[in-house]
Amino acid sequence: MPTGARHTGIANLPLHGGKAPPWLFERMVKLAREITIVIVSDFGPDEMLQRLSHPYWFQAFGCVLGFDWHSSGVTTTLCGALKEGVKGMEKDLGLFVAGGKGRTSRKTPAEIEEWSGKLSLNPEPLVYASRMSAKVDNNAIQDGYQLYHHTFIFTRRGSWAVIQQGMNDDTKYARRYHWLGESVTDFVNEPHSAILSEARGAALNLVAGESDSARATITDIANETNPDQLLAELKKITTLSLPAHHPIDVSDIHPDSLNKILLSVYERQPEDFERLLGLPGVGAKTLRALSLISELVYGVAPSYRDPARYSFAHGGKDGFPYPVDRETYDKSIEYLAKAVNKSLLGISEKNEAVNRLRRLGLE
Repeated sequence: MPTGARHTGIANLPLHGGKAPPWLFERMVKLAREITIVIVSDFGPDEMLQRLSHPYWFQAFGCVLGFDWHSSGVTTTLCGALKEGVKGMEKDLGLFVAGGKGRTSRKTPAEIEEWSGKLSLNPEPLVYASRMSAKVDNNAIQDGYQLYHHTFIFTRRGSWAVIQQGMNDDTKYARRYHWLGESVTDFVNEPHSAILSEARGAALNLVAGESDSARATITDIANETNPDQLLAELKKITTLSLPAHHPIDVSDIHPDSLNKILLSVYERQPEDFERLLGLPGVGAKTLRALSLISELVYGVAPSYRDPARYSFAHGGKDGFPYPVDRETYDKSIEYLAKAVNKSLLGISEKNEAVNRLRRLGLE
């Protein structure tokens, strides 16, 4: 088991096409490197993890680097600039960045293992944390966002943070998920300390506290019920005309296609829901099917509470598109301003960064 996780936030951002032009990205890399050096030098690498795991600070960091204040692209571009910025300095900083966008995200375990070999660090807890954070946000929380970006940042002593982002093709919004592994908590029971989102919607939330009974029932069903019987029950359910307001979509659940994975789960006998979630092949459709059986056959319903708890914004001084928590945001900006002023940047680059901070409201 890895160091415990504290899920620190979620941010909703509109999807913007394109990518940062080379001239901008080169400067983002330079500024990200200098700010990281200052923070790590003054406070240590764990402080950098804590800062990156805070959605407000992360967004302010992106603004300082010069990227769009509200674009979903700030996530992938900032993480890319950070990874490029610390390249060659990882051991000196004690800070290591793995993963990224799309195909690069799938290289995360290999990158963790490569660095762990050089550091004499056990990679298994880190790889587990990387995999489970993605499993939770993509499968255990079904809020309409499909992950396409996963960055895993860790230190030589095994502390870690995750920044990952999902896309909703229907709404054209992205949702960013922040994790910080700093205390022993449960991956599948209220792992979030703060979740920030512009809007709420229908969601199957299997990591909610009120889903505790459902998690236990789902695990019991998977362990104790013959797969043939499960499939028979599921076929009955999928032929029902469920109420229009029912949160679980059964249109893409095909019982016959689940036969192999249900049999595999039944043979493996996972001890609890976390181990069930971690099994290869157990994805969103499998969990939705088991949740339906838990609710409609056994009468134990999971939570349908969207995990978003707070409105998250980082708009301009006019409050567009919705209000911002100015006090918290200003603290993030102030912290970054101090880091910029202490950096080794040239006068022009430093002035540009400070001016961007002032435009965010710190004047």
